[in-house]
Amino acid sequence: MPASLEKSRPTRTHWLITLYAGGGEFCDGYILSIIGVALPLITHDFNLGSTMSGLIGSASLIGMFVGGLVFGHVTDRIGRQKVYLADITAFILLSAAQYFAPDPWTLTLLRFAMGIAIGADFAIAGTIASEFAPRRSRGPLLVVMVTMWSVGAATAYVVGWLMMRSGHDDWRWMMASSAVPAVLILLLRFGTPESPRWLMNQGRTEDARQVVRQMLGPDADLGDLEAETTTRSRYTDIFQGVYLRRTVFVGVFWACQLLPIYAITTYEPTILSSLGLAHGNSAYLGSVALQIFYILGSLSGILFVNRGRRPLLLWSFALSALPLLVLSLIAEPTPTAVIVLFAVFGVASFSSQCLQAIYPSELFPTGVRATANGFATGTSRIGAAIGTWGAPVVLGHSTRLAMLLGALICGIGWLVSYRLAPETSGRSLAESSGDGSFVSNPPTVKELS
Repeated sequence: MPASLEKSRPTRTHWLITLYAGGGEFCDGYILSIIGVALPLITHDFNLGSTMSGLIGSASLIGMFVGGLVFGHVTDRIGRQKVYLADITAFILLSAAQYFAPDPWTLTLLRFAMGIAIGADFAIAGTIASEFAPRRSRGPLLVVMVTMWSVGAATAYVVGWLMMRSGHDDWRWMMASSAVPAVLILLLRFGTPESPRWLMNQGRTEDARQVVRQMLGPDADLGDLEAETTTRSRYTDIFQGVYLRRTVFVGVFWACQLLPIYAITTYEPTILSSLGLAHGNSAYLGSVALQIFYILGSLSGILFVNRGRRPLLLWSFALSALPLLVLSLIAEPTPTAVIVLFAVFGVASFSSQCLQAIYPSELFPTGVRATANGFATGTSRIGAAIGTWGAPVVLGHSTRLAMLLGALICGIGWLVSYRLAPETSGRSLAESSGDGSFVSNPPTVKELS
């Protein structure tokens, strides 16, 4: 039987493409999390108020809004490979530039520009990894890719904690350190082939056949690619017909996942201190320990993603809300209770992070797949930016109120997913990105058991 992308077993090339895409996720997690360690030092160094501190913390998320909206569509028009290399190059240059920021406004602009590059990478990484992945392995492969974000975030906290001394420029070295992994990922990404699905969509059938044959052998078949190929790549396509419903779903569930996650991870040392844990380096060490649970949570998606995308998302939102609600109700929780509850939140919330890459890739065809990924990336960051900017203000008033708001947002995510989330597990990209032959249904007893 001729080999095909959809029906093949994962090869070494599949894994390398996934890991190189995940390298961008690692950088994204590192860049977006190192600010959580550095921000208290920046605030002290520049004598900032909560508003300016929140603006620096959320600037990259605002940039991701722009980067996702613009460069997702650019990727569909000019190809995956070009954007794939350009955004990592921007990581390197902007990371180094942060060291020399003379004032908070310059640092804010640099974080904003870095957010644009991150938004572009979010749009392209999940797209290119999914377009190479076989049907049965797509979920697990994208779980590995997305888990690299959590690994990057954990690494940022470890590096930041190790760099924390009493020197004036500690935060500058922390912010510039993200250039190191970005250089490595750029070198690894050179030579990544262009997506054969995108090549087919551009009418470059022979180029697509050559890429597939290099991966799967001379008898590789393009039939499954031809079934999914569409020549349309208009931005407005994601707002028409059944795709409008899918666009709304992906943008809203993604935003509801990210708002509490970014608000908590960005200000985690501050939150832990306000809940009774030790201040200073010990609070940062507690944050480092929690990152382990975020990684475990993200990896746990491998166990559930092929059993059903929809039940994974519903259970994740439900179990994420519970520990935040408990923290909002307890006046003086013990340090052990704080760590346990945040660990439960981390495992539950990160278990469905893979769906941020899977759903946009499976629900939209090749011509607008990166556009949809980019739009969802951008719109979801509105909520994340609001949460990150508003977190210092709410935390200054009441940590318990902040936890309650986080639980309510998880509840909204559950309701939206209950109404709109489809089931795409086990389908080819051609089937799952079709014109709506499958629809979302309320969960069955089996899904909830």
